[in-house]
Parts: sequence; C-alpha cells; structure tokens
Amino acid sequence: MYYPEQKEAFAELLATVKDRRVAVLGHMRPDGDCIGSQVALTRVLCAIGVDAVSVNRHSVPRDIQPIVQDTPFQLWDEFTNNDHIAINVDCADPIRVSQKLIDIFPQSYANIDHHISNPAYAQLNIIEPQSAATAEVLAGLFFDFDLPVDVVTAQALYVGIATDTGQFRFPSTTEKVFKICSQLMDCGASPNEAARHLFENERFNKLALLQRFLASLRLEIGGRICIGRLPLKAYQDTGAWREEAEGFVDYARDIAGVEIGLLLEEYEDGMLKGSLRAKDANYRVDQVAKCFGGGGHATAAGFNVDSTIEKFYLEIVAKLEEHLAEVAPVKA
Repeated sequence: MYYPEQKEAFAELLATVKDRRVAVLGHMRPDGDCIGSQVALTRVLCAIGVDAVSVNRHSVPRDIQPIVQDTPFQLWDEFTNNDHIAINVDCADPIRVSQKLIDIFPQSYANIDHHISNPAYAQLNIIEPQSAATAEVLAGLFFDFDLPVDVVTAQALYVGIATDTGQFRFPSTTEKVFKICSQLMDCGASPNEAARHLFENERFNKLALLQRFLASLRLEIGGRICIGRLPLKAYQDTGAWREEAEGFVDYARDIAGVEIGLLLEEYEDGMLKGSLRAKDANYRVDQVAKCFGGGGHATAAGFNVDSTIEKFYLEIVAKLEEHLAEVAPVKA
C-alpha cells in the first residue's frame, strides 16, 4: 500500500460520505494540485454513488481548465448548500478556502493535505507532509482502496503532481511519486497532453508581465535572497491575469547562489501577497511565512499582509536575514 498509515482514516471518510452530499473545497487562487485534487476526489466519490461537487472561491485557471471536463464544478456564488458536508483538499489553513466558503461551511468534516504547516483543523485529518502533492496522497489512497480511476481522474491527478513537483524537479520528487505517476499513466494520464496545456499555450500578456517581473529582480543579503516585485500597475499596464504570475517566483529562486526566492505582489484590495521558494528544505520558508500569518511547505510557502511593496520591503528583508542566520548561518 502507498499509505497504510491512513487506511483507517480514509475508510472512515468513505463510510461517512456514503449517504451524504459532499462539497469538495479548494483554496483561493487555485493551482494545479488544488484543482487536480478537487476534480479527482469529486469524480471518484461520484463514481461510487456519492452526490459530490467541487466548489471554489475563484475560477479554474485557463491552463488547468482542460482537466475539469464534465466534473461537477461550481463557484461559491453558484453553489446551494443542501446539507452538504465539506472536504477541504490542499488547504494548509481553513481560511485558504476563503471567508465566503467558511460562511457556508464553518466547520469542515475532512482535511486532506500535504503542507507541513497544516494544524489538522477538521474533524477528520489526512495530512502527509512528506508527499509532493495532495494529488499524490489522493492517488495513492485511491489505488490502495482499489477505487475507480478513469482517464479524466488520472489526468487531473497527474497534473496536480506534475505542477507541485515543478515538473518533477523539486526535492519532494520521490520514487513513490514516479510509481504513482506510472500507475496513473496506466489509467490513461498523458504527460504530453499535460505539458501542452500547462506550458505551451501562453498569452502574450503573460510574457509582458514576466518581462516586468524579471526587470524588478533584486539580490539581497549577499546574493542569498532574490526578490521580484509585481506592483498593481504591472497588471494594469500588461492586461495580464493574476493566475499568469503562477511560477514567476521560481525565476528568483533559480539564480545561481540564491537560496530563497520571493515574489511580492500587490492586489486591488490593498493586500500584498508574498510567495517564498527555497532550494533546500533546511531553509524552512514556511516558518518565515508563519511570521506573517501564512504557511506552506519547507521549500514553498506564502502569506498575505495589509501593506504595499514599498512599505513592506525592508521588513521582509530583515526577517529573511534573521531567519537565514538561524537556519543556515554563513560559515566563517
């Protein structure tokens, strides 16, 4: 079995949802792992006779839309709660589903995730922080329980794993990841199709936004940190969508000598989003994010603060310098 330690918990989940309506919730500004996990769990539940639907605060990004197919999927304002129970997937913190959905579901029945910062906030918690993606956890559990995985489900799970492993480049990419992906391909998943939709279908507006981001990169703390900035005006000038900045922070991290990359991104409501990426799990960027009310993984984390890039910049540089001195001091 892929996840023998979760056998009892997942069996309880299947028994509980058997005669219930289920809403599978994902996080705001969904990515491939979020949507892939929502789609896959919803489809498998429907296949075994459960009345299930995916519900999200924000729309499915354009490059991920093809994996949804005929899966029941609604935005929060289209959804009518008819005694549904909520299962959160890929949500390190309950607020990640948005206040709109928390108002509908003050308490989630189940929480399936892989973030190290997840505090186990639901009635039933299936959390595997050593796994590369929530889609990996779900795929493993589906195979462990011999549940039906059709072509669409397999593709959704593959996309979730491929995106959260950085196309199988991140340290979380293990032998188990490849075994699960091989089994997903046996079920019909197509790496070629996933790559075509994810990486070979860009709008020119996104490239214009990327130019702005790359021009903003700045090295700090002796070149150990690289920070890129996307002020509100960058979106206004280029006509790019928010979702099109997904993955930009990797350019900051991938520079030789840089240990942590950071993207600071301004929003219309006055909030500032920070996205952190590290080359090594020892850097524990989730701890930095936690200082600002966020969380995530040891190598990938995020946070939101009520500020602007100009006001917050020196504060985050100071925090990162303090953090690096603790987790990875420079040797004399």
